Amino acid sequence: MKAPRSLFMRIVIALFALLVLYQFWLFAHIVWWIKFDPASSAFMEDRLEVMQDKNPKAELKHQWVDYPKISNNLKRALIASEDAKFVDHEGFDWEGIQKAYEKNLKKGKIVAGGSTISQQLAKNLFLSTKRTPWRKGEEIVITLMLETVMDKQRIFEIYLNVIEWGNGVFGAEAAARHYFGVSASQLSAEQAARLAAMVPNPRFYDRNRQAPGMLRKTYLILDRMPDAEIP
Repeated sequence: MKAPRSLFMRIVIALFALLVLYQFWLFAHIVWWIKFDPASSAFMEDRLEVMQDKNPKAELKHQWVDYPKISNNLKRALIASEDAKFVDHEGFDWEGIQKAYEKNLKKGKIVAGGSTISQQLAKNLFLSTKRTPWRKGEEIVITLMLETVMDKQRIFEIYLNVIEWGNGVFGAEAAARHYFGVSASQLSAEQAARLAAMVPNPRFYDRNRQAPGMLRKTYLILDRMPDAEIP
């Protein structure tokens, strides 16, 4: 009986060591990205793989731009639509999570997520689209890492550059050129609000740019933008 028990303990210890090493690997990437820009993300790589299954020559539209070269209109629009308390919270909006839970409970299905910008960035950078039992726990750990070592402006800068905005369209610069033929620095308030309105389902809105509800949501974001506090 001792041998199997000893083997089991060795396996448990080995798995724990691998888990700890993986966390260090994640943390090392985040520390590196304080000064250096990520060239891609796990979500971008997943999407490219899906696209190349259909067309081997498919490429992503993506171009990094520094924070000052992105319109404040877009920054305010995203804060207003995705995470109004971004500059104040430490990674999690507990009130928003509670409201999302109550809304989902009332509807009997998941219709709201309550994820902050920091949580969305954690998922985009490191996690696959596959839902696993430990995925949410890993998202929480990565979010805490991001909030611990990066300031809000850097978190938001990376988010603005890796967020999905259509089929193969990633980041503010690619989105501005794809939809409006301008640079990210030139986006008007209405254009920015429209891009922010697309975030929950960007591939759908890329195909259906006059979808019902898009205009209503755009103007709702426009109304909220003056109160949005950006880092």
